[in-house]
Amino acid sequence: MQPILFEIENNVGFITLNRPVKYNAFNREMALLLQQVLDDCAADSRVRCVYITGAGKAFCSGQDLGEVVDPNGPGMNRILSEHYNPIVTRIKWLEKPVIAAVNGVAAGAGANIALCCDIVVAAASASFIQAFSGIGLIPDSGGTFNLPRLIGWQKATALMLTGDKVPAEDAERMGMIYKWFPDSDFLKESRALAERLGAMPTKGLGLTKLALRWSSTHTFKEQLENEDKLQQRAASTSDFREGVKAFLEKRKPEFKGE
Repeated sequence: MQPILFEIENNVGFITLNRPVKYNAFNREMALLLQQVLDDCAADSRVRCVYITGAGKAFCSGQDLGEVVDPNGPGMNRILSEHYNPIVTRIKWLEKPVIAAVNGVAAGAGANIALCCDIVVAAASASFIQAFSGIGLIPDSGGTFNLPRLIGWQKATALMLTGDKVPAEDAERMGMIYKWFPDSDFLKESRALAERLGAMPTKGLGLTKLALRWSSTHTFKEQLENEDKLQQRAASTSDFREGVKAFLEKRKPEFKGE
C-alpha cells in the first residue's frame, strides 16, 4: 500500500495520507514521499491548488512512535530535520494555495502540519490535539510559531500544556481553522473549495501567500514597500490582464494560472 496517494483533477493536486491502520501516522517513507509529491505540485503547472486529507477515520495522528523507539530508526533529530521541517517549509513556501481537509483526528505533528496550510477546513467529527505534553515532548512542526498567531498566546499555551482535544466547531470559533462542515457534506464542500481556488489567478494567490509571510517579520513601512514590489509582479501576469478585461466586458474571467 502506498503511504501517499496523489491525483490531479480540475487543477487540484489531491494528496491523501494513506496509512489508515496507523491513523495515518508518519514514518520515514511517508514523510519523504510527501515531500516529493509537494515538490511535484510546485513544479507541475496543471496543479493550481493543493488539497491534503487523510484516508480512513483520521487526518493524521502524528509520528509513528514505533519508529521513534526503534534502535535502527532515524532518531528524533533526523525525524525533525529530514521529515517534518522540510514538509512544513514546503507548504509555507509553495506558491500555490494549500488546503488541509481534516477529515478526522489531527494530533501532534498531524495537527501542526494541518495548521501550517493556508486554509484549514474540517469535518464536524474532526478534532485537533497538541498531544506532545502527554509523552514529554514539545510541540514541533511549526506549532509553536503558527498556533499562537492563530488563536492567541493564552489559548495556544493552554492547549499545548494540557493536550486538550479541540472539536472542529470550537476550532472554528477560536480562529484555529477557517470552517467546519457536517460530515455528510465535508467531502463535497472541501473539494469544491479546492476546485474554486484552482480556477483562480494562481500567481496572484502565491504572491498573497508571500506577502502574508513577510508581514510577520517586517514593519508596517517595510510591508508597504513589500506590497508595492509584489503588486508590480501581480500586475505583470496574464491573469491580471484577463481579470481586468473580463471586468470591463462584464463576463466571468477565464484564468489560466499564468
